[in-house]
Amino acid sequence: MSNIFDYIVWRGDLSFSQAPFNPVDNIILTHLSYLPFDNIVPSPDKKNTITIAEAAERIAAVLKHKPEAFGDALICKEDPALLAALGACERYKHLKLAGFVNHIDFKQEKQFSALTIMTGDRSSLIAYRGTDNTLVGWKEDFNMSFSTAVPAQLEAVPYLEKMARRIRGNLRLGGHSKGGNLAVYAAAFCDKKFQRRISAIYSNDAPGFNQEVIASQGYRAIKKRIHAFIPQSSIIGMLFEHDDDYTVVKSTQTGIMQHDVYSWEVSHNDVIRLDTVTQGSHFIDRTLKEWIGGMDREQRQRFTDALYDILSSTEAKSLPDLTMRWFKNAGLMIQTYKDIDESTRDIISQTVSALFKSARNNIYTLLPEPQNRKEKKK
Repeated sequence: MSNIFDYIVWRGDLSFSQAPFNPVDNIILTHLSYLPFDNIVPSPDKKNTITIAEAAERIAAVLKHKPEAFGDALICKEDPALLAALGACERYKHLKLAGFVNHIDFKQEKQFSALTIMTGDRSSLIAYRGTDNTLVGWKEDFNMSFSTAVPAQLEAVPYLEKMARRIRGNLRLGGHSKGGNLAVYAAAFCDKKFQRRISAIYSNDAPGFNQEVIASQGYRAIKKRIHAFIPQSSIIGMLFEHDDDYTVVKSTQTGIMQHDVYSWEVSHNDVIRLDTVTQGSHFIDRTLKEWIGGMDREQRQRFTDALYDILSSTEAKSLPDLTMRWFKNAGLMIQTYKDIDESTRDIISQTVSALFKSARNNIYTLLPEPQNRKEKKK
């Protein structure tokens, strides 16, 4: 049951020329985009860089002398230890970081963050951050169910093109969760001269797209370069439509907690692969696709906006804010629900009822295979 920390111990003394870039390196380096590198890693407008070792020292210094400075920005408790381990090993410590952006826009309902890593093998990795702790970040995820393109996707393309003009060699793109979605979107819709330089796109338990994106010429052009990884009980990575093969990774966690890459099992140069996802993952996949497919875009938007308005009534900006004073916030949300107009309450009620109905329709997927087939025919 080895994870990415064990891999750093095993491969930490080997350069990328000695042990080429592999799926575990993808998981580790794309996850760096979650670190709070504001005012530490140079922005895209600056040409200077900072090594992982230097970034690790600066993060450690802040945590030691002023830990409250990061607030809710540290999403995973293991992240500082991961960065420290990378900064201390030969394989990663000399890699250069550049082009860090972290844009939160409540008006646009946008949460976008990205980082460029020069991997020292004549290639660079552009890593897009997944959903952070902000409520607006989660709202943008839900907006994907009815929007042709959300603001973070639209910003992912010019970010790629701007960084590609600065750096030479091949490009790898990647990310975890929404970050993987952004990586695929940017690769599909960037200028062809940059698209030709992309050697691989890594999508780590990332949601898919609508049919419009799947059918686009740009997506078809990069489809074979997509490397998708999902845990065996994936939920997030099964959302929306996918038109690419995926590798199932063994996780030590259960349910939604498998989304955490620290739970993914690895070997000396690869992830631990399984043949297929669990029946539970198939159940959730079918249920959510039927549920979302049963609503038109207006219904999805009205439900999403209403839900966000209810959560925002607490004045919370992040998930920790929401849970910190749960009893008071719950009262505010209940009052907001009572105050919204009757048609919006009906939308919420109908949408939730449709979800339960979809779950009942697909419950057969949780049964053993012979019984599963019988129930499906009924």
